[in-house]
Amino acid sequence: MFYWRKQVDPATPSESGLDWGFTSASGGRSRAEAAYGNFNLGGHVGDDPQIVETNRRELATAFGVARDHLLFLAQTHGTNVVLADGPWPDGQPAEADAIVTTNPDVALAVLVADCVPLLLADPQAGVVAAVHAGRPGMINGIVPRTIEVMREAGAQRIEAAIGPSVCGRCYEVPQEMRDEAAATSAVSATVSWTGTPAIDVAAGVVDQLRAHDVPVTWIPGCTRESESLYSYRRRQTTGRSAGVVRRWAP
Repeated sequence: MFYWRKQVDPATPSESGLDWGFTSASGGRSRAEAAYGNFNLGGHVGDDPQIVETNRRELATAFGVARDHLLFLAQTHGTNVVLADGPWPDGQPAEADAIVTTNPDVALAVLVADCVPLLLADPQAGVVAAVHAGRPGMINGIVPRTIEVMREAGAQRIEAAIGPSVCGRCYEVPQEMRDEAAATSAVSATVSWTGTPAIDVAAGVVDQLRAHDVPVTWIPGCTRESESLYSYRRRQTTGRSAGVVRRWAP
């Protein structure tokens, strides 16, 4: 189920505990097609909806919340950030690519299959966020926008965990697309394993976090190179992994 997970007890009685992690393609249910693996969490990729919902229920249980308190988004590759206090009204997820909460009774999730899953937390202030940072989001400012919303909610000492995504050598793009990324973050411009223009989106995300004094834990792994992770670039019909974060009150 988990590619990486870390659970942190409160450092002081006034702080929150923290539970965050990134899922893999194994450990859940499957329709038997190799494309979807065993722990697909994406409900929009052609997999059996009942199987996807079963996997989501198992993930909610792992984080100690009811299924409707595990909040996914209708992701758009945009820069919209939403605040959530509880389950979505009528069960309809918000159209956004980042979600922030101060409620310890909900867990926040974003779906990826090459994009960067970014989790943010300030345990002392009790503010957490989950961010879907693809190339458009990184370029257009989803990361600094989420940090701004967290700070408006009271966060001061934010820390970050970045999950596996497609690496720079595997993300070949046209020259003009690399130039656009470089204009936002110079370190995101790189070359592919064949020497052609490429983008390292995760490096750009790290660069933006460092610019806002946010320390980073960067989990190694390339989605395109690892069969234990979902990759749209490797196989366009595929499942989705998740980055999930929850704060919990002592």
